[in-house]
Amino acid sequence: MLIDRIDFAALYQQQLQQAKRTEKSPQHWDKRAQKMSDAPASSQYLQQLVARIDLSDAATLLDVGCGPGTVCLALADRLEQVHGLDYSKGMLDVAGQRAASLGINNALWHHRAWEESWDDIPVCDIAVASRSTLVGDLRQALEKLNKQARLRVYTTHTVSGTFLDPLLLRAIGRPVDELPNYIYAVNTLYQMGIHARVDFIRDAAPPEKSIEQTIQAVERASGKLDENERRCLIDYYRQQEPPTGKEWALVSWECRPAR
Repeated sequence: MLIDRIDFAALYQQQLQQAKRTEKSPQHWDKRAQKMSDAPASSQYLQQLVARIDLSDAATLLDVGCGPGTVCLALADRLEQVHGLDYSKGMLDVAGQRAASLGINNALWHHRAWEESWDDIPVCDIAVASRSTLVGDLRQALEKLNKQARLRVYTTHTVSGTFLDPLLLRAIGRPVDELPNYIYAVNTLYQMGIHARVDFIRDAAPPEKSIEQTIQAVERASGKLDENERRCLIDYYRQQEPPTGKEWALVSWECRPAR
């Protein structure tokens, strides 16, 4: 088939390069760990994700890119053991503190990156990678998750390839450099011999930002605005609809040997 001639893993890497994506250091996430741990455990995203994870016949779970332990700690009371893996030591420290404060004593933490060896990480019944799949080598990451789980894998990916509103970027004349979205994961899994299931999760709408907060957010993500861009952004802001929650694709599959 023609589709089998397309190297989706290579296209993913090309899309990353085109979007000029640079990977954030562990120290970046160390600084954000405490703030991220303050997100409510009852968040709309987390509730929807946890509701879709099938724990039938499962006793153990590995949460890859676990951050402050959001997913694995939410499921710890339903499993014998949960493992959290992250390359940010600060995130793991906060995750451990949260587990202690919640009286959770069946969580273990592993300081490890996607690219490092996981040979000493226990194989678990379930593997989860929640909003942590924007990696340098997608196929390698998916293969590692499939190998690390006995029963099922759950991953979430962006639906839109931009974190800033693309209409806003076009309004101020900035290029829209889209990151790879969930389609690359689905097609890469297909070429690994895995037919994945796709569901969708929507975050709650974020609090509406003031114009100054919007300008600051755009400049953090896209660089300093000149006066004309600032005027265009203000015009766009005054005409925009209330914000809606970001949509995520939940890509999951039953484990089997990959091709």
